[in-house]
Amino acid sequence: MNESPRDSFLSRLVAVRMPAILLLLVLASAILTEGRFLQVENLINVLRQVSLESIIAFGMTLVIVTGGIDLSVGSVAALAGVTAGVVMEALAGFSPPTRIVCGAAAAIAVGATSGACSGLIVARLAIPPFIVTLAAMLVARGFAFILCDGRPLHEFPDELRWWGRGFVFEARLGSLLPTPVVVMAVMYLVFTFVYAKTVFGRCVIAVGSNETAAYLAGIPVRAVKLAVYLLTGALCGLAGVLHDAKLMAADPKIGEMWELNVIAAVVVGGTSLFGGRGSISGSLVGALIIGVLNNSLNLMQVEHFWQKVVLGLVILGASLLDAGLRRLGAR
Repeated sequence: MNESPRDSFLSRLVAVRMPAILLLLVLASAILTEGRFLQVENLINVLRQVSLESIIAFGMTLVIVTGGIDLSVGSVAALAGVTAGVVMEALAGFSPPTRIVCGAAAAIAVGATSGACSGLIVARLAIPPFIVTLAAMLVARGFAFILCDGRPLHEFPDELRWWGRGFVFEARLGSLLPTPVVVMAVMYLVFTFVYAKTVFGRCVIAVGSNETAAYLAGIPVRAVKLAVYLLTGALCGLAGVLHDAKLMAADPKIGEMWELNVIAAVVVGGTSLFGGRGSISGSLVGALIIGVLNNSLNLMQVEHFWQKVVLGLVILGASLLDAGLRRLGAR
């Protein structure tokens, strides 16, 4: 049966709804800031600002598509960053590349282990993910402070700075490709491929759509749940190292409120909190929407407390618009 022109139009509108919202927000920001928002330096700054939370959002997308949630990502990133700092300080007599590689490996391993522990409890004991990851958030934050005695660590090799503040192909392209943005782009391509083109990605969607049916179809539901939390934890570890490189310090206080920003980006990007539906591209667009909004409000010198109000209203409005367009498209 052929689609009517109306149905065809609505289908296309639903498909481009989030990029359209982002484009409208960019245009409004350019007008309200008298063009300052569209300056190349500012646009690169927006990408840099959203890069770390976007990296974590790619993993969070998989978690939420399975019907779960992870409230521990900010604390796990802090613990991973402190772990990297401790390792790099302990290897002070070794070459800078060795210290950086070992620190990054330790951070990613700690993040992956933290995620795996949460995933194992959620999958095996069927405890609600909200409770499990809330506990993991407190434990990880506590260990981050214990590990460094509550003080930031600073004894890092100078070469680490490139991963947080440097630029790729700087000699040819100048300051156009910040290293964290390139890392974000690589992770985006990897997770887009994993989610859309692999058996594992289809299993993630199947588990979130109907867990019982997925189990009866032979999908290893517990292994899938464990894997998505493990991957998210590993991405938290990567984000923690990049944040160390950005500040040239490992601070146990970093990552506060990251979990809310990451979840907001994923949900604004169209991923359903009920599971079974979402996309890596949507999560990236959601993170950019939030980043553009925060940046434009800063340029307009809007008071911090009003920024929270506007951000909340925009997130709610984008979600309502998304729901409305989906209802129209389903008719």
